[in-house]
Amino acid sequence: MRKNLYFIKELFEYILIKILFNLINLLPLKISKKVVSKIFLFIGRLTKNHDVAINNCKIVFPNLNSKELNFIVNKSWQNLGKTIIELFRLKKLFNDRDLIDLNGIENIDNLIKNNIPAIFFSIHHSNWEICLPLLDRLGLKTGAIYRHINNNFLDNFVYEKRTSALISSESFYTPKGKKSAKEIIEGIKKNKSVFLLVDQKDSAGELINLFGKPVKTQIGFLKIARKYNMPIIPMQNQRLENDKFKITFHKPIYNNNSSSDKLMMIKIHEIIEKWIKKDPIQWFWQHNRFN
Repeated sequence: MRKNLYFIKELFEYILIKILFNLINLLPLKISKKVVSKIFLFIGRLTKNHDVAINNCKIVFPNLNSKELNFIVNKSWQNLGKTIIELFRLKKLFNDRDLIDLNGIENIDNLIKNNIPAIFFSIHHSNWEICLPLLDRLGLKTGAIYRHINNNFLDNFVYEKRTSALISSESFYTPKGKKSAKEIIEGIKKNKSVFLLVDQKDSAGELINLFGKPVKTQIGFLKIARKYNMPIIPMQNQRLENDKFKITFHKPIYNNNSSSDKLMMIKIHEIIEKWIKKDPIQWFWQHNRFN
């Protein structure tokens, strides 16, 4: 009985959300992004996640006053709303040839030309959903790990939107867990790259300092990088004022035997700290990262 009720609840949520987004998608993209960003701001401020976001922001910017903290988090809610709308139009989004301003492409030219697998890392910043389709379009066959949505109907719906934006059958998404570990290793053995978002909490991870606080962090990918001698590419993602994007590929990092995985992760955290401080209104502050 309880299982049937849960199924009905999931189905109802899925139908409701799909109807809402289908209605919003009737609007031009620019208008729909404005509408949904305002909705996310209004509803988001009423939730516990807003308090989480404010507290996270205080840790990173302890000298800011309440008004300044609220400004950052409010803009973050709006960025999240835009990201959701863009996700549901991800394939069409790439019809715009001027969508992305690419920088540092020379840092990955060798990988593209010689089909060398690498580990690309980014964070939940700007619109993180554009990263894998971009790598795919650059000719880098890549696998990305994502967190499964609890509602199976919604999870399948989002998965469909993500995969529809890929142009190669070689690139793929895989849900976090034992399955993803197996699929990622199999992909690497076939010269496929890996894309990861490395800024969220991992309860099974190691304690690594982020903004001066020890937080549970996944470092398993560093062991893979060392074992297969894979370059690690920082992939910085920024939303521009016109809702275009700037992607910067920084110089490769190698996790060789001269440093431990923890020391390497500290170095990576230092990189993403700079990204977050540079464009704080675009980070996903609502995740309970520092708990």
